[in-house]
Amino acid sequence: MASWFNAAALSIVFGVLGNIISFLVFLAPIPTFYTIYKKKTSDGFQSIPYIFSLSSAMLLLYYGFLKTNAVLIISINAVGCVIELAYLSLFAFYASKREKMFILRLLLIIDVGCYGLILSLTVFLLEGKQRINAIGWICAAFNIAVFAAPLTIMTKVVRTKSVEFMPFSLSFFLTLCATTWFFYGLLIRDMFIAVPNVIGFLLGISQMILYMLYRNAKTEKDEAKEKQTNMTRLHPCPTDPESIDTAICVEKSDAPDVSAEPVCIEKSDNPSIEIF
Repeated sequence: MASWFNAAALSIVFGVLGNIISFLVFLAPIPTFYTIYKKKTSDGFQSIPYIFSLSSAMLLLYYGFLKTNAVLIISINAVGCVIELAYLSLFAFYASKREKMFILRLLLIIDVGCYGLILSLTVFLLEGKQRINAIGWICAAFNIAVFAAPLTIMTKVVRTKSVEFMPFSLSFFLTLCATTWFFYGLLIRDMFIAVPNVIGFLLGISQMILYMLYRNAKTEKDEAKEKQTNMTRLHPCPTDPESIDTAICVEKSDAPDVSAEPVCIEKSDNPSIEIF
């Protein structure tokens, strides 16, 4: 009896912590959307994670209503649905026409079509424990998809050597969130909640490691800029018009004396000889 009481009390503690951390996870993309707002464009960012997050929150909300004593699941996922819809609205507002159509298609297919189909099939074909188990399996699959969605961004980080589109705060809170919900699911003996969060924990750790590896790495743009800066700049020689066609002026960007006059190089008829 005492052990059951301890497990129940701990489950409430981890459930409340899960709600708090999940709320912070929902708020973690705010810096990303502030960047989108400042740039007035969402180009370069991915909408897929937010679409899958909305689907997951909707399904978990339904799962919470089917289960008994699942107030902690219902509360956070109701809030999550509102926040994700706000994110997607802002994302679509600053997206290109092509990206807007892409977001609309995914919303109609996943969040309207698939969700409506799941709702209809489970209501009319299943009942009781079977319905709960069916939704539990679907929720577990969607949770794994939510955790796996940033893999596209991780690939982009490796390719571009830039962590601009993968905020560390989001990866950190996702990992922390997965840990608390794992213990919550374990304590209430709900494997549909516990198992996906093990995968979420591993993927979150992977994202943070990737961030540490590439946070100070030079991007392709930085390398190109540095190369351009170090290149020798060519300027027309300040000579008389008759000699302009036969001479060029060379000014090296890494010259120790920036105030020095450019060096004039005259072109000779013999390509192997240069007169300074």
